[in-house]
Order: sequence, then structure tokens, then C-alpha cells
Amino acid sequence: MNEIITSADNHNQLLVLEQINKLPIQIKNKKDLFFKVGDDPLNNTDTARYFYFILDGKIKIYDIDFNTSKEQTLYLLSRGDMFDVVSLLDGKPNQYISEVLEDAHIVQIPLNDVKKMIDEDEKFKQYFYSYVASKLKSMENLAVSLSFYDVYQRVLQLFARFTQVENGIAKLNVIDNLKHEDIAAMVGSVRKVVNRSLQKLKKDGIIDISRKKIHIKNFQSLLDQLDI
Repeated sequence: MNEIITSADNHNQLLVLEQINKLPIQIKNKKDLFFKVGDDPLNNTDTARYFYFILDGKIKIYDIDFNTSKEQTLYLLSRGDMFDVVSLLDGKPNQYISEVLEDAHIVQIPLNDVKKMIDEDEKFKQYFYSYVASKLKSMENLAVSLSFYDVYQRVLQLFARFTQVENGIAKLNVIDNLKHEDIAAMVGSVRKVVNRSLQKLKKDGIIDISRKKIHIKNFQSLLDQLDI
């Protein structure tokens, strides 16, 4: 169920950045946009007309229950990600809320130009549909996780998904420096409950937390916990 990021996954994710560099000059409406921490890029852009490639930074896509103020993070987008594939496919604007967690640089391209890239560039088309499939799988995993697993198991699954293993060394990426309330929003919980899970993981020697950053100390133990 859990998606573990490998060096091969990182390579595939960077293919979209290669495509950005190869965009034909005739795409006159290509535009670079820059956002600061706390900005809502979806509120300042038009997902019914444009598609976006993230070149740098970190953006949270989430929904909120205004009656309870409870948040649920749907996607955490970073370098090499795209949004919004749903708007690209159905032509309707995105209704979710977004927040920049780290200063972001994104490229805005008209939807029709991106559709043309999909039709004419076989390499980009393969990457695009692979990316869509990965996001669908991510949403399926989120639904299953919220339905069947407790918060501790959800945190384990989240860390497994964002851990990159290279040359035998495990490193937590993208979410390693998130605030605990943001981690809570990703697993459908609240900060207080997630803090207890993080403290248990630290006590068991699975993670270490220093300078507000999470490090994976024993990835095999983390995986073993997932098999419980």
C-alpha cells in the first residue's frame, strides 16, 4: 500500500523539469510566477485556463471543514510536481485551498498548450499519465488509510511514502521539516495526537527530531512496524 520514493522515482519526477526547458519558444503565454510563504496560489491563478509546473518550493493543497476548522491535506506539491491535472482533464476550476509552505517558483502555461504537449511529445505523455496514476493511487491510499488505520500507522505510512533509499541510506524528503500541524493535516488528525506518535517513534529509535527537522534513523524498523 505504501509508496516508497526511490532514486528512480526522483529521476522520473525530474522529467517534467526537462520538458519545461524544452518548451518551444512559440508558447508566448508561458509565465513565471513567484509566491511567498503563506500565499494561496490557487486563489491568485486560474486553473480552468492554465496549468502549472512547480520548479521550486512547497505547496499544500487541502480542504477544510469550516464547522470544525479541521483540515485534510490532499497533496503536498514540490519540485517536479504539476497542478491541476483534474482541471486539465475536465476543464473545471480547482475548488480546493492551497498554501505555500516554502517560497515557490511555478510556471503557468495555457491548458491547450499542455494538451498539445501530451499529444505531440511521447516522452511527456508517458510521464504525464504516469504522474496522474501516481496521484490517483495516492488518493486511494489516503482513503484506505483514513478508513482502516489509526494515527500511528498513518504516520508510519506517510514517512514510508516520503522516504528515499539510496546506497542503503534512508532519507525523509519533502515532509522532513513540516510543522507538526501540517503532518497532522496529512494524516487526518490533530497536532496533539500526532505529537504522541512522533514521540513514540523517537523513543523506539525509528526517527530523530533535531532543529525542527525529522530524520529517519532505522528505516527497516519503520517498515517492520507497518507489518504489524
